[in-house]
Amino acid sequence: MSAVAASSREWLAEFPRLHDISDNVWQMDAGKAVRMQVKSGTVLFRDGDACQAYVLVVSGSVRVQKMDPQGHEIVLYRVEEGQSCMLTTTCLLGSRSYPAEGIAESEVDLVMLPLKIFEHALAGSEGFRHFVMNNIGERICDLMLLLEDVAFGRMDVRLARLLLKNIDTNASNTDLTLIRTHRELAVELGTAREVISRLLKSFERNGLVELSRNQITLCDLKALQKLIDQG
Repeated sequence: MSAVAASSREWLAEFPRLHDISDNVWQMDAGKAVRMQVKSGTVLFRDGDACQAYVLVVSGSVRVQKMDPQGHEIVLYRVEEGQSCMLTTTCLLGSRSYPAEGIAESEVDLVMLPLKIFEHALAGSEGFRHFVMNNIGERICDLMLLLEDVAFGRMDVRLARLLLKNIDTNASNTDLTLIRTHRELAVELGTAREVISRLLKSFERNGLVELSRNQITLCDLKALQKLIDQG
């Protein structure tokens, strides 16, 4: 993990709304950001960690997930290129520790505003304040959809949707294979590995997928979509 001063402000090109903020407070504080590169698999924060900086992802993907006392995990959301981490933002605003963990899913290029700089920009820059609040609003909507899906969605429908989401449906048949374990899919959907294994076996019996070690090949995209539409 390496960190350098981001005084050149080149990173702002990935965040058009921040790039367009012209007030003096933001222009000064943006130059005090710290840029960091982290390797895939790096744990950026753990449940209970103190929150020290506002985080923006320049490139790569960070998976934010929660584990219950029984060890079951669920992916809450991902922070992708050009996005900020809502959990980090709410922890900074509420002076709270992290209630979940964030893991780099690939090599990630981050920009961080240390706590004091974040607070200064939030208080003195109307444009930055709007950016922060808009991002919180967008993420709350995403989490409400996740909550609705978890509470009311059928697991077979949710699994079919996840499989299609992770496949390029315009690709040739040779590209319709996912390199994912049953446990990884279970974490995505917030359920037990055994549940996913049972559903995938059912999908295989019905000709929807073909299973091999750590691989799932989608055999009938139309049938999977029909399952989703009827769910």
